[in-house]
Amino acid sequence: MTAIWAKHALLPEGWAENVRVELGVDGRIAKVETGSSSGGERVELLLPAMANVHSHAFQRAMAGLSEARGLQSRDTFWTWRQIMYRFLDHLTPEDVEAIAALVQMEMLEAGYATNVEFHYLHHQPGGARYDNVAEMSERIAAAAARTGIGLTLLPVHYQFGGVDRRPRGPGQRRFGTTPDEFGRLLEAVEGTLRHLPSDAGIGVAPHSLRAVSPEGLELCVNLRPERPLHMHLAEQIPEIEEVEVVYGRRPVEWLLDNHSPDRRWTLIHLTHMTVDETRRLAVTGAAAGLCPITESSLGDGIFNGTIWKEAGGRLGFGSDSNVRISLVEELRTLEYSQRLRDSARAVLAEPGRSTGRMLYEAGLDGGATAAGRESGAIAPGLWADLCAVSLFNPVLYARERDEILDSFIFAGDDSLVRDVWAAGRHVVRNGRHVDHEQIIAEYLGCIGRLQERM
Repeated sequence: MTAIWAKHALLPEGWAENVRVELGVDGRIAKVETGSSSGGERVELLLPAMANVHSHAFQRAMAGLSEARGLQSRDTFWTWRQIMYRFLDHLTPEDVEAIAALVQMEMLEAGYATNVEFHYLHHQPGGARYDNVAEMSERIAAAAARTGIGLTLLPVHYQFGGVDRRPRGPGQRRFGTTPDEFGRLLEAVEGTLRHLPSDAGIGVAPHSLRAVSPEGLELCVNLRPERPLHMHLAEQIPEIEEVEVVYGRRPVEWLLDNHSPDRRWTLIHLTHMTVDETRRLAVTGAAAGLCPITESSLGDGIFNGTIWKEAGGRLGFGSDSNVRISLVEELRTLEYSQRLRDSARAVLAEPGRSTGRMLYEAGLDGGATAAGRESGAIAPGLWADLCAVSLFNPVLYARERDEILDSFIFAGDDSLVRDVWAAGRHVVRNGRHVDHEQIIAEYLGCIGRLQERM
């Protein structure tokens, strides 16, 4: 039995002091005791650790490579996507494993305990199948075995190059699956996850309405009905216009008219919704999987957070393109986007709950369901996904209760994270992953080899 003693801790019922948390050998929280005398590993602040709800690990290696404008008059998501397509054609399975290990390590050092990986890089360059259909998924799992992060792996179904069912283009050939192929891939990936600790899990990810037919989406909904389902939705205006031309309705309208999203669903980005769409979707219980750093980087737009929150909508946070992996920056960027749009402050706060606490607790809730993981709180029976933060620094010293989270998110950075446990595995100690140096060295070797091939 491992014990952690925290001077301050955020529990389901609120802030508490002198908290002793016992971790079972099964990786779950066995006991939580408040008002306890010091006993166990001492930390200053103990928080539930969040799940990163949306990641494309391989894109981490192209961070910084898309900032020069080409000959086009305007650079957009769509021109960035062409750069990404050219980049991924150089990646080997070994590269993907090294990149994923770095991404997972950076997530853990930022305070996340779980990686929800939206994984669509299935095949060889040109689209030929690997002998092992789950080859690339196995590389993500191998990275997780090494880093100790909690993993929810989402194999992606990607049928077409557009909503009109045109063939996938050259850059999309490594993604493609027919419905039958996707079912076989899902089974193979499940087999891969059996080699990981018992907190690892699977989900289903129809890529988007532009890449999956209505029949393909129906298949995905029914394949693993007890597991999370994720899908990109309403990210870009041209995507919305294309769906509207073919289906006669905007993407969110079409989804609500043809399916019944609930807490199992995580819908990624949701950048462009009407007020009515926002309210209708928010009340279903589905989570909005927001990636504010990437959405800013790609010029996606601003999520309608105020109306979503007023309607009771749920949130989760992800790092998507992994151009920058920072939990506090994701939360901060969402709130700042609302402030810039509305010319206001503390937009997502509410009476009795500050902006920082609202954002953090929303991310815990949405992250747990997005990962299909019994986590998101410091409570007996849940996975011991925990994050210890230092209070003896200029940012957090003498702060109390909600002020701690406000200062952490709006004035702090990842360096304040001292320790992280994922399902009881103590993988970050004193601010560094336990295998930090070797993971960095292997990533640098990967990038060197990539540069020679590009």
